[in-house]
Amino acid sequence: MRYPGGSYYSTTSFSVPPGVKWLLIANTAVFVLYYLAAVFGIGSLFAPFRLVPEQTVEGLRVWQPLTYLFLHDPTGFSHILLNMLSLFMFGNTLEETWGTDLFLRFYFICGAGAGLCVILAGYLTATPFVPTIGASGAIFGLLVAFGMLFPDATVLFSFLFPIKAKYMVMIIGAITFLSSLQVNSGVSHIAHLGGMLFGFLLLKTPQGQSIMYRQPGLSPRRRWNQFWAEYKLRRARKRFQVYMSKHNRKSGPYVN
Repeated sequence: MRYPGGSYYSTTSFSVPPGVKWLLIANTAVFVLYYLAAVFGIGSLFAPFRLVPEQTVEGLRVWQPLTYLFLHDPTGFSHILLNMLSLFMFGNTLEETWGTDLFLRFYFICGAGAGLCVILAGYLTATPFVPTIGASGAIFGLLVAFGMLFPDATVLFSFLFPIKAKYMVMIIGAITFLSSLQVNSGVSHIAHLGGMLFGFLLLKTPQGQSIMYRQPGLSPRRRWNQFWAEYKLRRARKRFQVYMSKHNRKSGPYVN
């Protein structure tokens, strides 16, 4: 995926939450395998996992709207590099806000939704045999979510120009729409638009708003982590109190 102008969040934390971490690892591992397979002339082994509308609908390869998200162009590194960099930059904040379960659910719904848009467009334009690969649809959904949840956050457009996230999303959406009118551009702009559309709809529906804006502190995993942290803190306080009670019984000057 290529972003028009190259827009990235400017204040990303370098701590990687588990959902983003495993997506980065999985995508990178699959890319390495795909790259090596292409070098040795057996890249066709990965063909069943690309998104091909005709194969998905008529061949019943129903896994393709998900598996295509893990495949990236094996002829170069820019495709996966831009996708993973964007996932790292925008996904961190969203996962920390939603929690891992909701973040991954949103990611894959946007990616699969983008795949459905590609399938529909393939039949409408009589190009159902053209394959699509890449996590762009899911990541464009993350961009929309970031712009909606943090509209006034500062991002760097083209790594140079500070701009609010909401304006970044509007500009990227407009450029992507205009780019989708081009023929044979080599980039699946329909997948980009589809990911943005599904991300927007997920956050705009009443159910989506109540779920997606929920703080991660309500998740069972975070409740357990909070309980365990409080338990350890109580134990540390108790040990400290016992130590101080013994120390105060001793005579002599205080030391500093």
